[in-house]
Amino acid sequence: MIKHIDIKGVDFCYNVEGEGCPVILMHGWGCNHTTLASIEQTLAPYMKVYNVDFPGFGDSTEPEEVWGVEEYTQLIEEMVRVEGIERPVLLGHSFGGRVGILYASRNEVNKLILTDAAGVKPRRSLKYYYKVYTYKAMKHIVLALYGKEKGETVLNKIRAKKGSSDYSNSTPKMRAILSKVVNEDLKHVMPSIKCPTLLIWGEKDTATPIGDAKIMEKLIPDAGLVSFPNAGHYSFLDNAYQYQAVLRSFLKKEIEQSSQK
Repeated sequence: MIKHIDIKGVDFCYNVEGEGCPVILMHGWGCNHTTLASIEQTLAPYMKVYNVDFPGFGDSTEPEEVWGVEEYTQLIEEMVRVEGIERPVLLGHSFGGRVGILYASRNEVNKLILTDAAGVKPRRSLKYYYKVYTYKAMKHIVLALYGKEKGETVLNKIRAKKGSSDYSNSTPKMRAILSKVVNEDLKHVMPSIKCPTLLIWGEKDTATPIGDAKIMEKLIPDAGLVSFPNAGHYSFLDNAYQYQAVLRSFLKKEIEQSSQK
């Protein structure tokens, strides 16, 4: 069942399926709740699944301001309050993992599942900074040569060729949000996560490398890592059968409790 509620000035959309222990699914950047449909289908026969569209994605409207991880986390906290959810299981993929980390660091959570999750600030290479600063210099030159209107058109073409697909496919507001959230480092809140935490990773993940998972495993007090050698950033799709088996094993207690009711 698709639900819409007004939270923090956005029309927030999420799908609710099943009954039992609550689990909240949170997708990655540039995706929506359908990306996690296979996980929803795995869990809905046993648990009550809340599969969200983050603001700016799917059927949820964009935020009015430039949000960071804090505002997205507050949104989930408010949804939990409105729905009367107690001690949910959280599952976050990529950007959704950021929200899961911050939420679990300051709220009661049953279990946390981080799948190819973001949250460790990327180490930037000299090449990265070279690209950033040469782009900024080029931006001033292009705007001076072409003026603001035509200059922006030229810059958009350059971004589309040189920028990430996430960045080039976003609206200006969502680009600003992406620039903000990717630079947020959540390592300092990870030791505050008290619930059992499962890290599931693709060893060929280049977006959030497995080195990030190993850092999280060290910093989160009760964490364990499962990795798949031939999977990338979407390990739940690249190795669906094993992913679902690991997920069901980690949530065995919650699934059994729901089945007994």
